[in-house]
Amino acid sequence: MTRRRRRLAVPALLAAGLVAAGCTTNPATGRQDFTPFMGPADEAAVGAEEHPKLLAAFGGVYDERGALTAYVNQLGRRLQLASEQRGQRFTFTIVNSDEVNAFALPGGYIYVTRGLMALANSEAELAGVIAHEIGHVTARHSAQRYNRVLFARLGTAMLGVAVGNRLISDLARFGAAAYLQGYSREQEFEADQLGIRYLRGAGYDPRAMASFLGAMQEESALAARIAGAEGRAPEASLFSSHPRTLDRVARAAEAAWGAQPALRTGRDEYLLRLDNTLFGDDPEQGIRRGREFAHPDLGFRFKVPPGFRMRNTPRAVLAANPDGAVVRFDRGDLDADTATTRYLTDIWLSGVALDRVERITINGMEAATGAGRATTPDGARDVRAVAIRYDDDTVYRFLILTPPELTQALSEGLRRMTYSFRPMTPREIRNLRPKRIRIHQVGPGDSVDSLAATLPYDDFKAERFRVLNGLGAGEALAPGRLVKLIAE
Repeated sequence: MTRRRRRLAVPALLAAGLVAAGCTTNPATGRQDFTPFMGPADEAAVGAEEHPKLLAAFGGVYDERGALTAYVNQLGRRLQLASEQRGQRFTFTIVNSDEVNAFALPGGYIYVTRGLMALANSEAELAGVIAHEIGHVTARHSAQRYNRVLFARLGTAMLGVAVGNRLISDLARFGAAAYLQGYSREQEFEADQLGIRYLRGAGYDPRAMASFLGAMQEESALAARIAGAEGRAPEASLFSSHPRTLDRVARAAEAAWGAQPALRTGRDEYLLRLDNTLFGDDPEQGIRRGREFAHPDLGFRFKVPPGFRMRNTPRAVLAANPDGAVVRFDRGDLDADTATTRYLTDIWLSGVALDRVERITINGMEAATGAGRATTPDGARDVRAVAIRYDDDTVYRFLILTPPELTQALSEGLRRMTYSFRPMTPREIRNLRPKRIRIHQVGPGDSVDSLAATLPYDDFKAERFRVLNGLGAGEALAPGRLVKLIAE
């Protein structure tokens, strides 16, 4: 054997050894898992490390109502006991986000947003979501994806004593964001199949998984209609990021239903638990009302231009329009003796070549602005930066990126946005209340239209009411039925 052949044989031999060492039969799926680079102990360690990072990125824990947290934990534990990992430690968390979303980290970390809980209309529907995420964990989908990526690299890596360090480094960089990337359609359906098994084993109607999948589809379609009417791009939804086929899931759920109509749905019990739950934005993170963003705790408000949609994150408010213009609004620290122009050029954006830097006044507050051009992954962008001194040591900042060919057309609207920033009055702060879910029992004179008219929205009231309550087109309300309303 020549030296070249010996060198080529090393990766093949190592790969063969890893295959032999990394193949185990998964009791959930019945197939052999190839995961030499991430075993169950690694999954637990990674999940524990990424858990606080994920909470920080998604608004933290929704713990306003301890009873609701205890309820979700009890529900999750019941489903876990129906799985193949009944002895493993699982952590179930309600995330303080109004987005309709759910996700899992390796090691048994399961998350549902309060926005998702607001869309569900029964305990069985929420159980279907949690069971699906448990299915991702028991099927070890994150570990499979991670191992496929690393094993593919072995074909081109220089293998030697440095390989171990390389893999450790890669593992450290494979953070929560990577685990939350979309699964394949096959993995999603496998998680559905496992979730249906766990639903059935825990005594829940497995058809609830299909009914909630249909609710997500309707919610996603309505969000797109609302966004189109407002001239903006729709936000990504759980339905769009989880490639699942409703008909296929419905058939699997019907097959698991069998002839046992006594399986639990828990509609009224679930709705009563949702009464008075926060809906939409949390005041501690700021509240969006149409194009306006107001933060009652910090005491300011501003309005984005028409066509821009906002996303509120723990660290910043992001706004974008369909043409590629982006706005980031956040907060910084500013010494009392530092001019805003110097802060702009030497502290905040010291690495950006800004010109036309000038001092301005915005609603009585000292501010500075400057412009420049930057190269981004999406190409050249014009940059406009505005720093507003709010008090002696606080500065609020707008960073605006626009495609050069659109800068002039967008400039007036973006200028109006920055000059709309102002402190809120005490009365405005008192009057700005968050939305909450109210559970209402349908009376003899109630209808979809009459109840929808009470919702605090200007458009699509009936459509919003139907999606929120899982009502089909043309479906009427029967007296005595519990429904969700939204009130301020």
